[in-house]
Amino acid sequence: MESAEAGRIGHALVEFSLHGVFPEEDVSSTRLTVGTLAPALESLAAAKSSLEADIQKINEETESDVSQWIANAKSLEHDINRTRSWANEIVRRSEAPDVSGKTIGEAEERVEFLRRETAYTEQLYHALNSIKQVSHLLDQVELARDERRILQSLHLLEESWTALDRIPVSKSCRVMRLLDIRAFELKSAVHDVFDHVWSSLVQVNASAGQVAVFDSRQDEQMTLADAVIGLKAYKEVDQRMAVLWNELDQVLILPRTNAANEHLPAIQVIDSALVLKGEADRTVPQLFQDLGTVLNYLAGRLPEELIYSLSNVMMPVLVSRIITDWLEPAVPASLSDIDGFQVVKDATRAFCDHLAKLKYSGFGDLQEWAQNVPRVWLSKCRETALDYIRTRLSQGLGAPREIERVETQTISQEEGQKFAQNGANAAAGDGWDSAWQDEQKPKTKGEDEDDGADAWGWGDDDPTETKTAGATEAKKGVTVDDPLDEADVADAWGWGDDDIVADTVEDAAVANKEVQPSGSTHELTLRETYNISSMPEPVLALITSILEDGATLVGSNGNPMAPAAPGLFSLPTLVLAMFRAVSPHYYSPDPNGNMFLYNDVTYLSERLSDIASNWKTREDLAPRAISMLRLDNDIKALQSFAARAYATEMATHRTILRDLLGGSQNLLQQDGLGSSELQSQVDNATTHVRSIASSWSKVLAKSAWSQAVGSLVDTIASKLIADVMDLAGIGQDDAYNIANLIAHVTELDDLFLPPGASKDTIPATAEYASNWLRLKYLSEVLQSNLQDVKFLWMESDLSLYFTVDEVVELIGLSFVDNARTREVVREIQSRPHPRG
Repeated sequence: MESAEAGRIGHALVEFSLHGVFPEEDVSSTRLTVGTLAPALESLAAAKSSLEADIQKINEETESDVSQWIANAKSLEHDINRTRSWANEIVRRSEAPDVSGKTIGEAEERVEFLRRETAYTEQLYHALNSIKQVSHLLDQVELARDERRILQSLHLLEESWTALDRIPVSKSCRVMRLLDIRAFELKSAVHDVFDHVWSSLVQVNASAGQVAVFDSRQDEQMTLADAVIGLKAYKEVDQRMAVLWNELDQVLILPRTNAANEHLPAIQVIDSALVLKGEADRTVPQLFQDLGTVLNYLAGRLPEELIYSLSNVMMPVLVSRIITDWLEPAVPASLSDIDGFQVVKDATRAFCDHLAKLKYSGFGDLQEWAQNVPRVWLSKCRETALDYIRTRLSQGLGAPREIERVETQTISQEEGQKFAQNGANAAAGDGWDSAWQDEQKPKTKGEDEDDGADAWGWGDDDPTETKTAGATEAKKGVTVDDPLDEADVADAWGWGDDDIVADTVEDAAVANKEVQPSGSTHELTLRETYNISSMPEPVLALITSILEDGATLVGSNGNPMAPAAPGLFSLPTLVLAMFRAVSPHYYSPDPNGNMFLYNDVTYLSERLSDIASNWKTREDLAPRAISMLRLDNDIKALQSFAARAYATEMATHRTILRDLLGGSQNLLQQDGLGSSELQSQVDNATTHVRSIASSWSKVLAKSAWSQAVGSLVDTIASKLIADVMDLAGIGQDDAYNIANLIAHVTELDDLFLPPGASKDTIPATAEYASNWLRLKYLSEVLQSNLQDVKFLWMESDLSLYFTVDEVVELIGLSFVDNARTREVVREIQSRPHPRG
């Protein structure tokens, strides 16, 4: 008991001695005894020892600074005393009347020196006071930091930097560097405290999927409004908002807006915090509702300055994600689904209005999307249509489909007889052209017996050539090739192809000039079949659907998508352009790819022509819808594209045949090749023709097949004829070998016989290969003597296929120049046109 009382007395004495605290009444009224006084004195001695130890420690820590200050003070005292002595001396001498001029000069120098010293002393005093003030301000910053008074810390820091800048001392001075370092360290320390306070005001819990924003906290003195001042002081407004957006996106926005997620959580406000809870549906209105919850929460709790900065980093990402992942997939590709899309459109506009009301910015793209829905829908239609074409082509050509083409023309009886006399020789009803149906109106007696025109490939799609036309070309010495041999195989888009050559593979070769019917007439109908791939029908269905949607929009002014109608009518052009651009790539793997492409594109052009014709006669369409359809240029582009596909295929195989027959060299003058090797080259060429003919027979119509194969046969014939005419001389053995080669080539006649033809049936080869009879007559000439050559010229048809100069040249190559030879040449030259 006595020791406890002594301890209380000792504590009261220490407190009174150190802090001047008067003890409580119960302590002050305590009676002092010798027993209690000794421990109290010991407490005072202990406190004294502790205080002396602290002072000693402080002295040790500040010994260098104190020593420096003492030295400076002594130096200053010495200077003051010296100055005082000089002043007294000056006063004394000024009172002396006998002062010399030298003494006066020394006095003036001392006065000037004293003036300078005084100025320096004042400057030093001001600097030391400024340093003391800055140190005091930094002490206050440290104290405010410890008490979490962030704004006051920042204000004091600002004052300390201002005061530091006003100190008239070089920044390289050690004391200035120390003060500057301490100020920056305090700034960093205050920033750390600010981070802690900000984290308590804006809480993001990624594991719990929760975000909370508070205006203030009970354990913190700084509010969110004050935090804005701190962010501005540290110039971190944009940086903090970027971090806040990234955290907000990862915790709430991305899980809700990622359309690829199997389950989409809903966003709710629970206990003043945004949390993910429950499951949301995948509709756009529900998405905007959840986003509105987040944006309402932020707008109600964050200052407007932070909302503006947050918008700058949030809206570009959020708006892009909304448009790309939600709005664009919601746009229907068909007009039939447009009613449901109206809900999406209204929800988007309402969301934009709500954002503007909450003073968010940076969502101009979303507003533009909502205001230009017709254009957006048209873009979706365009994208869907073009993607559909690419997808269908990538799936391959599919199973071939047989198409029947029917062509009907009215000709006169005289015209039919004329064509029959020109070489119609197919067996009635047995050939490929037995599809002709003679629909006479009305027939007179005897017409059935005299109509041979049904043996001809009559019609606009018949690419054959008449024997007479071939003979005329042969007489001119011109090698007749396919009209598309020199066609420009341009890029598949076909821009600028309106001036393509008119004589394509579908031109009528039997008769290009219309003959005015006279007398009784016949309706001649050609029915032939060809194969197309699975591609044309989907393309036609797509184009038809687009046009019907366009017509519906034109006739419905109240439809919100009506402004997109003109754009819809331009989509078929883009669809067909896409088809032309990418189809060669997808058709090329098929061995008959180019011919399938030719058939498909031809079929497309014909069907589009029918659609365009029927469109103009439809009574259910508005006049404006009828005038908007413009497919003529697209049809022309398809026709020229088909021609290029055909020409490309033909050019490829002609090049192969020429290479098999020696290429640029003369087949008959290749070094080191005997007759057997030459025979092998010719056999390879004819085998290639037969292989291609067999392959094409499964694709092309008979008329197109005949012209195509005939063109290849004609390539072999023209090559042999040209090589023979280029020889310097033809011996008897050479003539025999050449005739043997020609005989092997002419075996290709069997390709142009109708199925089941008799031995007496004449092949139609000459109708499709203009040099065919020219080749046969060349063989006859090589195997004939002079008299036979003369007979062939005078009495036979040699003059129809060779000119006088060519025959004379052949005679010079094959026969010795003697009187008999010259006589035969003179006789031939005297009758250049023996057949009239």
